[in-house]
Amino acid sequence: MAIEEVLSSKGRVKILRILTEIGELNISEIARRAGLNYATTNRHLGVLEEHGLVRHKRFGRIRIFRFNEANPKAELIGRLMELWKQTDKPKQSVR
Repeated sequence: MAIEEVLSSKGRVKILRILTEIGELNISEIARRAGLNYATTNRHLGVLEEHGLVRHKRFGRIRIFRFNEANPKAELIGRLMELWKQTDKPKQSVR
């Protein structure tokens, strides 16, 4: 899957942004914060995990997802998200 296919989904981009900002969360909390349903969130996380951008650990039936900073592609996406957030801050007027 090409980068266009991974990043072409608003849902996947929202999930990546959430995980780069927060760190790690379970699927229900990711879905809530992204405004997506559980099944859609689970599908998006599967795609992101398939490409090594996120990873999960299991605690019984609960899966906790985390942004995978060890992956060079994920690291670049994380830096892009941080830069985007910094440049989106409203400019203060100088008087």
